[in-house]
Amino acid sequence: MSTGRAGVRDWAIAVGVAAVLLVAGLSADRSTLDSDLLGYPLLAAGGLALAARRRWPVAVLAVTGLCAVGYQAVGFDVPAVAFLFAVYTGVRAGHRVVTVVAAVLMLVALPLTALAPPQDLPLGEALARARGALEVAWLIAAGAAGEALRQAERRADEAERTREETARRRADEERLHIARELHDSLTHQISIIKVQAEVAVHLARRRGEAVPEALLAIREAGREASRELRATLEALRDDGRNPPRGLEHLPELVQRARMAGLDATLTVEGERQAVPAAVDRTAYRIVQESLTNVARHAAAATASVRVDYRPDALAIRVDDDGTATLATVPKPGVGLLGMRERVTALGGRLHAAPRDEGGFTVHAELPVGPPG
Repeated sequence: MSTGRAGVRDWAIAVGVAAVLLVAGLSADRSTLDSDLLGYPLLAAGGLALAARRRWPVAVLAVTGLCAVGYQAVGFDVPAVAFLFAVYTGVRAGHRVVTVVAAVLMLVALPLTALAPPQDLPLGEALARARGALEVAWLIAAGAAGEALRQAERRADEAERTREETARRRADEERLHIARELHDSLTHQISIIKVQAEVAVHLARRRGEAVPEALLAIREAGREASRELRATLEALRDDGRNPPRGLEHLPELVQRARMAGLDATLTVEGERQAVPAAVDRTAYRIVQESLTNVARHAAAATASVRVDYRPDALAIRVDDDGTATLATVPKPGVGLLGMRERVTALGGRLHAAPRDEGGFTVHAELPVGPPG
């Protein structure tokens, strides 16, 4: 139930109970006690206090109890209906001990008020009047109803939590299954490329020939792809033995780009600081995808990677001098869309577009929290 609807319902109950108490007070025989100025406000206050029973159940329990004792003391022989509602709410909210103590105090206080002036009723009549105002059976019924509903709500919450945990576990199992399938299907092909590159490098060195940079880059790319596949699978297994790559691995990434023939540089600005794990991984992926796009599509000779540690953000910028121009905006591919999704998920910003002076730029700002 929404908060607004619950509030309207509580007020409707409070007004209804207050009206019932006032009607009962008007019809009660109060002999010669002239106590209307005090009794009727107590009747109304006891009922209207129920409007706050959901937010402050213990306070409402105390207020309705005091109001009931008050209007009984001044001669209004009216059942403590509001207090019964408060007992039900207190037990439902989980305040069982406090509610039992309040109920016992009420059972003791009501006959004492009838024995005290100005009523001075005989003991038997005082006990009968207190029993009429608050039957023990009513108290037990109100408490039992509150406890039954509390248990039902708890079971419903547990069932909902169990469903969520089951769905999450199934999703994790499916992700792990997909990772294994990708690992099994890709590892074979990547292994062939890596072995062939290793053999070619070995034979070239045995013959005393210069090993082409492209061949070394292929060999290193095969090794890195195998490591990435294993790291992804291990990360999904969540055993922590092979954590995913982050900012500390950027120099290796730039070095591999150099081995592939790209004049790549890495510049780090600002004071190095620890960043959230998700930001760490996303920054690495942005640089990795950017350099991969430069090597595949940009026909660039140089590329610069700039990492700027700011108090509240981590800025990543990758520029190249490729063939992209403002007049020929390239169509976003899967890699760029993946980068944008990662950055957006972290609440950051991504700008990827041709530069005015030619080439392409990728600029991402990833929030890392407030300063300090």
